[in-house]
Amino acid sequence: MSPAEIAAPPANRARWSTRAVEALFERPFADLLFHAQQVHRAHFDANAVQRSTLLSIKTGGCSEDCGYCSQSARHDTRVGRDELMSLDEVRHAARAARDQGATRFCMGAAWRGPKDRDMGEVTAMIREVKALGLETCVTLGMLKDGQAEQLRAAGLDYYNHNIDTAPEFYGRVVTTHTLQDRFDTLDKVRAAGIHVCCGGIVGMGESRRARAALIAELANMEPPPDSVPINHLVAVEGTPMAGAEPLDPFEFVRTVACARIAMPTSMVRLSAGREQMSDELQALCFLAGANSIFYGERLLTTDNPGAEHDQRLFQRLGLKPV
Repeated sequence: MSPAEIAAPPANRARWSTRAVEALFERPFADLLFHAQQVHRAHFDANAVQRSTLLSIKTGGCSEDCGYCSQSARHDTRVGRDELMSLDEVRHAARAARDQGATRFCMGAAWRGPKDRDMGEVTAMIREVKALGLETCVTLGMLKDGQAEQLRAAGLDYYNHNIDTAPEFYGRVVTTHTLQDRFDTLDKVRAAGIHVCCGGIVGMGESRRARAALIAELANMEPPPDSVPINHLVAVEGTPMAGAEPLDPFEFVRTVACARIAMPTSMVRLSAGREQMSDELQALCFLAGANSIFYGERLLTTDNPGAEHDQRLFQRLGLKPV
């Protein structure tokens, strides 16, 4: 079987194998991007990019040991511990994001999962953001029975819960919960009728095969995630992954292209790490099929390109925000 045949599963084969995604990675760079662009144009406006804003509504002090995370209480980083933001603070931030052109407002809390006593405040935030005409998204960690239904009743559109990496690499990233714990929360989200936002992080020292396995795992979800964040590791001092060897930029573009081909109808979002990317690298990612970004100067606890910079980049590339 040729690489091209491996790369495009026939209609009667619903699942992507890790080897099939690896075959995509192995294609010549220009061929891979051409394939990704064809897939992208078949399902989306190739010059339109959706903009989301992410706000940390509760920062630091998380009990989990995720090796990449600056907010873990187990790591010696400079991130402090803050209480849950007030409703007024969230409303002000959401209004500012909307006025700068964001169409989706995402709220993240550094929890293993929300306690029942937190749900009233979080659902009030969702209702306030929804009233501003924005799509709503939260990432709160692992959910208990009944919590997804409460979020849906408040008007939540998307729940973000990344699987982070390939199953075989997962134990080297986090040990305080399992990959199955992540899948269990995603099942609750789907059952409640909330759109799934789920992706991963690359550049943590994983192999290409692990990157292919991550994409296959996402693509084989039933259904695949509506939104797929592709995060480039931001190596934060004090975390176990602070010394990770930087990922080759072309390998990152290949990852975006493979995600686009394997998940043709999903929004593929450039997420963490954009501050460290050149405009030229981001342009290649858009060419590879990325059609969503996080917009604004902060991405939870790390820097992100400012809104004015992104506006200039969009103008230079002829991209239209949606």
